[in-house]
Formats: sequence, C-alpha cells, structure tokens
Amino acid sequence: MDRLAAEGMKFTDAYAACPVCSPTRASIYSGQYPAHIGLTDFIPGHWRPYAKLRVPRNKPQHLPLEIPTVAEALRPAGYVCGLFGKWHCGFGKEYAPNKQGFDPMVVLTGFRHFHNDSYPDLHLGKDDYFSEVVTDQGEAFLEQNKDKPFLLFVDHFAVHIPLQARQKLIEKYKNKPKPESGVNNPVYAAMVEHVDQSVGRIVAKLDELHLAENTIVIIFSDNGGLRQRFDGVGEIVSTNAPLRGEKGMLYEGGIREPLIIRWPGKVKPGSVCSEPVTSVDFYPTFLDIAGVKGDPAYALDGKSLKPLLTQKGDFDRDAIYWHYPHYHHSVPAGAIRAGDYKLIEFYDDGHLELYNLAKDIGEKNNLADKMPEKANELLRQLDAWRKSVGAKMPTPNPDYDPERAGEWGRHPDLAEVIKSIQSMTE
Repeated sequence: MDRLAAEGMKFTDAYAACPVCSPTRASIYSGQYPAHIGLTDFIPGHWRPYAKLRVPRNKPQHLPLEIPTVAEALRPAGYVCGLFGKWHCGFGKEYAPNKQGFDPMVVLTGFRHFHNDSYPDLHLGKDDYFSEVVTDQGEAFLEQNKDKPFLLFVDHFAVHIPLQARQKLIEKYKNKPKPESGVNNPVYAAMVEHVDQSVGRIVAKLDELHLAENTIVIIFSDNGGLRQRFDGVGEIVSTNAPLRGEKGMLYEGGIREPLIIRWPGKVKPGSVCSEPVTSVDFYPTFLDIAGVKGDPAYALDGKSLKPLLTQKGDFDRDAIYWHYPHYHHSVPAGAIRAGDYKLIEFYDDGHLELYNLAKDIGEKNNLADKMPEKANELLRQLDAWRKSVGAKMPTPNPDYDPERAGEWGRHPDLAEVIKSIQSMTE
C-alpha cells in the first residue's frame, strides 16, 4: 500500500458515505447516497427496542435490483465486471452480485476469516483464510480477462472482527518491541498485513500480465476503524487518533477513510489531494474514465474525480452529506461538511455540534454556540438535502423506557436475513 501511495495520489479528506459497511458499499455500486437508496444501516442493522427513538429499517434489506449498478452501466461498453469477497448488499441468491451486473463473482456468506462459507460454494476448509481466497480469485480473474476491459472488486472482510489471522504473522507482531502507549494488538496488526499482502499480489499480477500501465488501482475502506464492539464486549482493537470516534459514529473517526488511486501516466506519483471526496464519487469517476454515459434518467449523487486525478479542470461541490438514523456507537444523527466546516445534528435531542476541521481535526472544540449563524446555515442545507433524497427519519418510540434504553435487542428483520443467508449455501 505504501508503494501505491508513492506511485499514485493519496487523499487526505476521503469519506465513506456511512459509518458502517452495507450503506457505503451500496453507495459505491449505485453512485447514490444511502439515504437516497433507502439502505442506511448495515444489513440487517442494530436494534434498541426501548430507546428514545424508533429507527428506520432498511427497506428493502438489499441493494434494490432496479438500481443500475456501475457494473451494469459498464457491461454494455464491453467491460467484464468481477466481484470477490464481501458483498453485504443483500443475502439470498436473488440479490447476489451476479444479479447486479457482476459476473464472475464469489461472495462471503459467513462472518469469519477461517473456515468460511461462500457463494458459489468453493468448499473452503478450516485453514482457508478468506483474504487469501479472494486474492486467489482476483488473480484468476485477471488471468482470464487480461485481453478485455475489466472492473474488478477484491472486497476484503479484513480488517474486521472477529480478530483472526495466521499464527505466524500474529507471532511476528507479538515479538515486535512495543511503544509505551497506544493500542498494540498483534492479531489486528497481522490482519492489516494480510490485506497488504493481498494488495501486493494483485499489483504483482498486473505487472506480470503487463497490465499495470493501463489499469487504475484504488484502495478504499467502507467505514472508519473499530475501537471496540458496539456493546462494549471484547478487547480494544485499535485507535483512529487524532480523529475522534470510530465506526458507527459521524465523527471523523467513523467516516474518514484511506484512499489511494494509482493511474499511470495520468496521476502524478506521490501527489496528495486534500479536496473532500466521498464514496458516491467512484461511480461517475469510472464512467467518466471509461467514456461511458450511463443511463441519463438515473440520478447520480457523486461527482467524477477525474479533474482531481489529472489536476485538469474544475471540481466544484457545495457539500458532502451523511444520514445515519440508527443506534450504534452513538445515537441517530446526520451531518454535513461544507468547506472546512462540519455540522452534526443529533436526532435524539436536536443538539448541534460545529467544527472547523482545518483547525480542529480531532473535533474537540464545538463552535455551534459561538457561530450560531454558520450552524443554522448548515442545518438548513442539511435538512433541504434530506428532503431532496427522501431520507427516512427516526420517530418517537412508543416503547421508550429510560431504564432500559441502552439494551440491545433482536432486529425485527434478522430472521428474514438469516433465512436468506442459509438459502445461499443450500
């Protein structure tokens, strides 16, 4: 990954469209904000039956089939579109990636790293590590399609709990000298190296097949780093310092992501871009680079990153938006970033937090009371955006019980999702 950063462009202010996985992945495939799609939490989502607010449910619990994905937009132009690894945009064979333009494909149907299930069934054994399996599939895809235009997603489940890695790598990090402070989890570190090895293998395969000079490589994540499980169970995994917060929050630690793009001959090696960009931008970027117009009746929320990558042309955007009306590591909230300013609106009590990210990347100094006009300006803009995309808002919970508000319950759609997962392994 360091090599790709040196050979490409590194983005300092890149964002996931959501602080959890499924909505962000859906935003990449669809080019629309999660609130626009109606898929605003991971599938199926968390549930607090006695919390102050009754949160919206994903409807449907999959990326809607009527959405023309980026794969479906590129295939008529001769592109072969493959996806291997974590899909998490719908379980059940009828909602698999091959129903959304990705073929070939292999998707994870379990939630482990070893001895996993997949669809189609690869008959994985207990010693098969999924990062290695999806990389095998990615390499085979490149071999088979080296003479065609292609779009390839190698979607890792790592780095993600449960923490699992090969013992040899774990021992490597156990034996490394540790600093006196900070989070130093050897299993987590080993998982990061597993992903880095995968990136190296894919890049090496491009070199071997003489495809590197005509292939764009992108590294991105679907949500901020996890510090600890949402319910406080288990060990502390990592830190996002100096960013505040973690996965499931609209603070920077939950949504700001690593993004590296290598495009030989177009992107200046070692360049850095500080323009705020988001995951909904990938779809229009791919179409722009490929010279494909897409469906003119389909509304994309993102903007092509091509002007930033080539450093030619204008990239004008007023703001980036988030809508996460769910309980996770925080309470339901929405956010907007316009220029250096970011506003978060917390839906449970309506309080606002305003930050100048250029001066306060750690979001320690809430300016909402000191700059009420700016806060209200951004709040009006955020509210207008929510209305424009039909964002579903939480409502007062008739079962609200202050003494039990923090309890986690069984999501009403969980049984349906489990049944769909099981159907993929039958």
